[in-house]
Amino acid sequence: MTALLALLAQTIRIAVPYLFAASGGVVAERAGVVSLTLEGFMLAGAFAATLGSHYTGSAWAGVLCGVAAGLLLGLVHAVASIRYRADQIVAGIAINLLAVGLTRFFLNLAFDSSSNSPRVPGFGVTGRSGGVLGALTNPLVWLGLLAIPVVAFVIYRTPFGLRVRAAGEKPEAAESLGVRVAPVRYLAVAASGVLAALGGAYLALDQHQFTDQMTAGRGLIALAAVIFGRWDPLRTGLACLLFAAAETLQIQLQGSQAIPSQFVAMIPYALTIVALAGVVGRSTPPAALGRAEA
Repeated sequence: MTALLALLAQTIRIAVPYLFAASGGVVAERAGVVSLTLEGFMLAGAFAATLGSHYTGSAWAGVLCGVAAGLLLGLVHAVASIRYRADQIVAGIAINLLAVGLTRFFLNLAFDSSSNSPRVPGFGVTGRSGGVLGALTNPLVWLGLLAIPVVAFVIYRTPFGLRVRAAGEKPEAAESLGVRVAPVRYLAVAASGVLAALGGAYLALDQHQFTDQMTAGRGLIALAAVIFGRWDPLRTGLACLLFAAAETLQIQLQGSQAIPSQFVAMIPYALTIVALAGVVGRSTPPAALGRAEA
């Protein structure tokens, strides 16, 4: 029973950054803006959280710094995609590359290291007492679990959510009814940046340090969860848990000699490809997704 609880706790802890990033991806994509930027938002949030925690000695200050970094990058992406109508795929790749370059530069500048920061105050419980206790005592775990139901409530039960859906499906009709599509999209992308940055902040503060490119493709897997969940928050949350369970299985199998470690490391990514192959062509994205014009 204890082993099962530990396995469940590990799955939840792994799922938290996916849940944060995917909830942000749902908001932005339902508004019609492609969320290829989730990886960059997470990475910027992780580094800013580490920086804030290091210089203030407070993990919560680190969270606020991470949120600010995600908001800033979200606004950059929104201005490029909405105001200047840049290709959203190209803009997303540029944001991700910018986040990699900036975090590497400032990591070297602030900590005189190109690989990792020193230990910083965080939320996770270290040592042998991690596991279930670490999951229960980390407030970001609870916030991550709440992110999906809160986003689902906002999308389906509030006037703002109705405007978000209208902006992503029928922006011309929304404009004709007096809904200003551009501000709605700005708010959606900014919220996406904040939520994804919280996922990055969780990673850094749970591990008590930042390492170069520590998100390791989690933002892209979160985007895959959004597509696999067919842009529905609750289905997306289940997809995040599925991918987290695959990563947990990978960790459990790493000590096994029966399967080569290279194949074990492929499990989460192989599952992502298989999952997407099963839904692409049968799922319908928001009709105005990726369209710059309203």
